Amino acid sequence: MSELGYWVAFHRIPGIGRHRFNLLLNHFGTLKQAWQARDNELYAAGLEARSVQAIVSHRPGISPQVEVEKLERAGISALTWEDPAYPARLKETQDPPPVLYLRGNLTPADEWSVAVVGTRRATVYGREATERLAGDLARSGITIVSGLARGIDAVAHRAALEAGGRTIAVFACGLDVCYPPEHKGLAQAVAENGALVSDYPLGTRPRAENFPRRNRIMSGLSLGALVIEAGEGSGALITARLALEQGREVFAVPGSILSPLSRGVNRLIQDGAKLVMDTRDVLEELNLAVVGQQLEMKELLPENAAEAALLQCLSSEPIHIDMLRRRANLPMAEVSSTLAMMELKGLVRQLGGMHYVKAHEAQVTYEVRAR
Repeated sequence: MSELGYWVAFHRIPGIGRHRFNLLLNHFGTLKQAWQARDNELYAAGLEARSVQAIVSHRPGISPQVEVEKLERAGISALTWEDPAYPARLKETQDPPPVLYLRGNLTPADEWSVAVVGTRRATVYGREATERLAGDLARSGITIVSGLARGIDAVAHRAALEAGGRTIAVFACGLDVCYPPEHKGLAQAVAENGALVSDYPLGTRPRAENFPRRNRIMSGLSLGALVIEAGEGSGALITARLALEQGREVFAVPGSILSPLSRGVNRLIQDGAKLVMDTRDVLEELNLAVVGQQLEMKELLPENAAEAALLQCLSSEPIHIDMLRRRANLPMAEVSSTLAMMELKGLVRQLGGMHYVKAHEAQVTYEVRAR
């Protein structure tokens, strides 16, 4: 039986976390020996009575071999502190999980990650900001880390996927349990273009107390945390606090002073978070050097006078089609048909309710500099 099975087996026992894993390893040398130890030997390792009793009572019902077989059947791998593939940046934090469950693949490129988090009740503004920033970061070679939650998290994952980039989703439950359930398809896409990650064993259901703890993994995997729309009680603020405790950068997109969903993120800026207006603000703060700008001019140049007139009236701020018609001084039928063609070519985007914005003008390529 491989040592991995004993890591997973101990990880199934309630109350056996980072500190007690360290005690067992320091005393016994291997977790196989710890698994076979008698009560008095467990006490000698420094475990208190509650932990010893938990091990003694749960051990008969757990088979290390069966635990490994369950993971294999589910298509899930497990990384331990001793595994060279364990994320180095996460391992350096104060509370790295002893076992990290993984569906998909982590690559060396994921060392350059940014956590993108925010409210589950995202506004049109929040969604647009997330699509733009997460998409541009992904196009610049940054892996997008988030929590697969409704709202900003899901938008961030989708933006990274649509940009052809990598993304990592951190679960607050076992990887065989998708939460929220309607994101099952999104989870599959993330696994195929990045990874699903959790420090909870298979079968663990999502509970309220799990979410704050999983946030330490999101920030721990990342160079920094970008918060987009967060009320004063938002879980995204927990991620920002954990990022600060882990020595990570914290970024925030400013929001309306009239919106309750922006109070938390605006407060972050007041407290010193880096205000973000575009992707450069994030990349430059992370000590990434611009090596070139590639403007896709052929795709972005208007093909006729109607397109040119509409582009002059469009910006990053949503504008209704009626206002566009008045500003461009064109017939509604021509505006409608022209916008449809411009949307197909990637010149404009419709946000819903017949509101339009100009697509991002440039793609910026960045090169990583040694930190």
